[in-house]
Order: sequence, then structure tokens, then C-alpha cells
Amino acid sequence: MYRYQILIEYDGTKFIGWQIQKKGKTIQGLIQRKFSRILKEKIILTAAGRTDTGVHAHEQSAHFDCKKRINQLGKFLKSMNYFLNKDGIAILKIKKKINSFHARFSAKLRIYQYNIINRLSAPVLEKNRAWHIIKKLDLELMKKGAKKLIGTKDFSTFKASSCKAKSPIRTMKLVKIKSTKNIIKIEFRSQSFLQQQVRSMVGCLKYLGEKKWTLKKFESVLKLKKRALCAPPAPPEGLYLKRVIY
Repeated sequence: MYRYQILIEYDGTKFIGWQIQKKGKTIQGLIQRKFSRILKEKIILTAAGRTDTGVHAHEQSAHFDCKKRINQLGKFLKSMNYFLNKDGIAILKIKKKINSFHARFSAKLRIYQYNIINRLSAPVLEKNRAWHIIKKLDLELMKKGAKKLIGTKDFSTFKASSCKAKSPIRTMKLVKIKSTKNIIKIEFRSQSFLQQQVRSMVGCLKYLGEKKWTLKKFESVLKLKKRALCAPPAPPEGLYLKRVIY
């Protein structure tokens, strides 16, 4: 068997997420069908992370095995993109890997980015690409809150009820907030994340930025480890899987 890694860019707007489900259009399902047809064998994709409904990716990472060696990777890439581009998916790169490589378990760091458009007018060009918030956010207060999220902690407050992770303990390497011309970008770096963790953290940072919460309240919500205390999660359209580092 030959193992290959692919890097994928996609617009998650019209999909119900990465993972194949009984009903609905998924990114994994669409790519697997196209790959299986081209390679003339059943192909199973394993991704670095399962993005939810409406979530996008700048560079999702996945691997697959096939019986025959792909001799012309450039030609294969071009053929796949011919079929996938119209659905908002692009295969950026394909690489031959050793069989011990695993898109999920070999990952050392996952980088997510959340985009907020903070202005009165609703976005047109960035529709379904960011969270539109009208009320002016206090960036300095949000940055102070972001610092409280860094480190090894119990993130139960931000864990979805449907999350199957064995432990809520995660190590946040970085939470960084940048703002340029009413566009706020929040970057999160960790080896792994709980289901809905990023969107839940953004929701709480938004409450802080709107001054619905004080910094003391934000800290309290984190420390009490109760999901019921969490602010409503940010919508999926602002979230991007930016990169996976091995």
C-alpha cells in the first residue's frame, strides 16, 4: 500500500461538515468519491481534524492509502481539482509519505483562526466568511481575556455536550488577537481542541469585548468549568482551520 498526504482548502458554507454522515453533503464524502473514481479503488480519507457545519479550511490535512503508486502527482492534482473546484474545494498539494505518517495522530500543532467584522454595515464580499458584530468591541479587554486562556487547563466550560473527548484538559500554546480596518482575527494554537472549543471561547471573548462581562466574570466562567455558564458559541462561518504542523 502507498500512503499520500493531501492539503485541502475549502469553503464549508454548503457542507454539513468534514465527516461523512448518513444524510447531507460532506467534504470527506465528496473527495473520497472523486478519488475512488479516478484511482479505481475504494479510498478512505483520514483528516487531521473534523470541522463542523459551515467551517472553512485554508489548509486541512488528510491522508489516504491506495494499492497503486500515483506516478504523476501533478497530473492527478490537476484532474482532481477539475472535479472539485466547482464545489468549493481545492487540493493544494499531494505528497508521498511513509506508512507511519498519520494525518491526525502525527500532528504536533493545529492552528485555527476566527474572523470578526466589527462595523455597522453587513459584509457583502465576506458574507459567510466572518461573524458580523455591530457593537464596537473593546479589543484591549479581549486581549486580556485571551491571555487567560493560554496554558494547560480544564476547558470543560467550552466543551460541547456532544464532545466525546476523554479529557477536557488541553494546552493552549497561543491565543492572539489582531485588528485591521474593522476586521478582527483571533488565532488559536494547540495540539488538539475539544468539539466547539474555539467557537465557545470566541463567544466568551465577544461578551467580554461588548462589556457584558467583566474580566473577573470571564475568569470565573473559565475556572468553574460548567458548560451552562458559557456564552453562546460564535457562528461557524467565521472559523477557519488555518494549518496543521507535523
